[in-house]
Amino acid sequence: MMAWLFVVIAVIFEVSATICLRMSVTGSRAWYIPVVVGYVLAFTALSSALVHGMELGVAYGTWAATGVALTAVLSRVFFREPLTLMMTAGIILIMGGVLLIEVGSV
Repeated sequence: MMAWLFVVIAVIFEVSATICLRMSVTGSRAWYIPVVVGYVLAFTALSSALVHGMELGVAYGTWAATGVALTAVLSRVFFREPLTLMMTAGIILIMGGVLLIEVGSV
């Protein structure tokens, strides 16, 4: 259970850092500070999930797929970037692939 908590924490920090990265391009360079801190904390949390026994493929797959999905949705909300039907289908396919990896690891 702790491993999953660390994956959730890793996703939150990674998505936050990525959103801040977008802000650094259009705003102040001070946004680079939360970018660096967020990515460091994301990888630290991801490694903690591995320490707590989660398999690498499951941890990384879940982290990456959830990060892609959340970043795409939040980019639409915060920056009015496109989120087309095809992109939504891609997100669903990615999540399905991660689910298959997770089920296959049992």
